[in-house]
Order: sequence, then C-alpha cells, then structure tokens
Amino acid sequence: MHSPRRLQVLDALGIERWQLRSGSPAAVAEAVVEAAAPPPPAPAAGLAPAAPPPMPAAPPKPRPAPVAAEAPAGKPLIEVPADWDGLRAVVKDCRQCKLCQTRTQTVFGVGIESAPLMVVGEGPGADEDIQGQPFVGRAGKLLDEMLKAIGHSRRDNTYIANVVKCRPPGNRDPETDEVESCRPYLEQQIRLVKPRLIVGLGRIAAQRLLNSDAPLSRLRGPLHHYGPEQTPLFITYHPAYLLRSPREKAKSWEDLKKIHQFLNPKP
Repeated sequence: MHSPRRLQVLDALGIERWQLRSGSPAAVAEAVVEAAAPPPPAPAAGLAPAAPPPMPAAPPKPRPAPVAAEAPAGKPLIEVPADWDGLRAVVKDCRQCKLCQTRTQTVFGVGIESAPLMVVGEGPGADEDIQGQPFVGRAGKLLDEMLKAIGHSRRDNTYIANVVKCRPPGNRDPETDEVESCRPYLEQQIRLVKPRLIVGLGRIAAQRLLNSDAPLSRLRGPLHHYGPEQTPLFITYHPAYLLRSPREKAKSWEDLKKIHQFLNPKP
C-alpha cells in the first residue's frame, strides 16, 4: 500500500499510480519513503572522558595551489583555485565570455560539497539569475521532488551545478564558447565534490559532459564515465523538458530507480 508521502511525490511527477503498481520494485518503493534513522544518542555527561590539556594551536593550513586550466582560444590561461572559497570568488567575478554583460549575478552551485550525488544541469534561467542559485523555478521544484523520491535533497546529500554559471539571454541554449569558458569551473567543482555518481540533466549537459554530439535518446540509459577519475555518469531528462512533455515522466521514474539502485546497492 502506498504511503501518503510517496503518493505525493508520484503525483508531483505526474505519474499515474496504476502504472507504478505494475512496474516498480518493492525494494525501491520502500527505500523511497523510509524516514532517515535518528542519530545515535550522545554519551551521558558522566561517561565522557576527561578533557585533555590544551594543545598548541596548529599553524593554518596552506591554501591549495590553483590549477592551471586551458582557456578557450584567444583568451588568457585561467588559474582555477583548488578550494571552494577561492573558486566561488573567481566565478563571481568571471568575465571570460559575453554572458557576463547580461547577467544579474553568477549562479555557482548549491548543496553538500562532499555529496555522493552531483547533479549537473544546463544553465541558469530567469529565476536562478535573480536568486543566484540553480534550479529555483518550476523545474527546480520538480527536481526537488524527483530527488526526494530517491531519498536525496540539496540540503542533505546532493550537490547541484550547471555547465554554465550565467544565464544565456532569453533562456537560449548556451553556446560552445560560453560552455568552454565555464568548463574549468565545473571540472573543479567535480574534483572537489568527488561524487560517487554524476547525473546530467538534458541534452546540453549530456553532450558537454560526454564530449558528444549524440542525441539525448542515445546518451540516456547506459552508465557512462566522466573524466580521468572515470566517475560514473548517468544521463536523464531535464525537469524543464518533463514539464513540457509529461508523457516522458514515466521514463524519468525508471531513471530515478536506476540512480537509487546504483547509490544503494544490495549487499
């Protein structure tokens, strides 16, 4: 029997309930709705070990050396900071492409910076340009429901970024030079997060992550690998596309189950 929470998630995805009753594995269905286990109780005050004498203050850790990244043709070499604060500051002031002329602000990324799951979208839209965070409009709300269905959220165990950090005017597709200008930033975000799985949302993200011009229909489905670390990479539909094409939401649910099963393998 479906719990109210799971039915709410499936309703948000627009998937008819009879469809899922006939096709969803029970193990995944249960994992989707299980509440997180409470943390173990803290030890009683009387059992706590005596505090050790204070140690001398350790010298501050040196900031990691920046990574030199290849810049698009005709532009200076980019030094990409190897730490989150430095990277965030460089992205905020970036003027590597013409998108800097029309943005309200850059959209860096959001979520847990050591998450097992990293989600990569295409580019910021109007809402994201105003708020400075990825996926905050209607597509963002649907993405949050999709993540919740597999026990994930940007607050707990997921990091979300885009292939470009500035909104393309009119919500057009980002151009090749714009994506290449942001490529070192995204690559460094992936290095810092070290996710167990990357999920690319939509054609633009899929093609850029895989250096492919194949259509989404060919890239979606198999497990790919990204970068020298060969990080597992899975491609699925962009939430904005699902809002325009609700008939594809059932396929998206199948993708979500695969993602859940990859991140939660059976012993």
